[in-house]
Amino acid sequence: MSKKKKLDGASPLRDSTAEFEMALQQTEQGAYVLRLYVSGMTPNSQRAIENIRKICAEHLEGRYQLEIIDIYQQPIFAKEGQIVAAPTLVKELPPPLRKFIGDMSNTDRILLGLDVRTKR
Repeated sequence: MSKKKKLDGASPLRDSTAEFEMALQQTEQGAYVLRLYVSGMTPNSQRAIENIRKICAEHLEGRYQLEIIDIYQQPIFAKEGQIVAAPTLVKELPPPLRKFIGDMSNTDRILLGLDVRTKR
């Protein structure tokens, strides 16, 4: 007779599946899923946070999900995301996946990379 352990609440796998399905649904509606990896609250990290929030508010209003991850506090996320420098912005959705390194001050470059603006 095998014993099965009953789990209370949702499993991590179920949680991540639900998150993925929600992100996929948002993408179908034109939403962006962005992750900004920073290294503590250094001046460069603070500029990157401020700049990407401004870009999102002005150009992606109501169509984005932004997650800010401090790789000093959560180094496992840097390893999983293959982050080699900080700050790094990762565009998870919509495809293709793209990475931007720096303080996000070059708005045109970021908008081109996010496919929000076309090259002139």
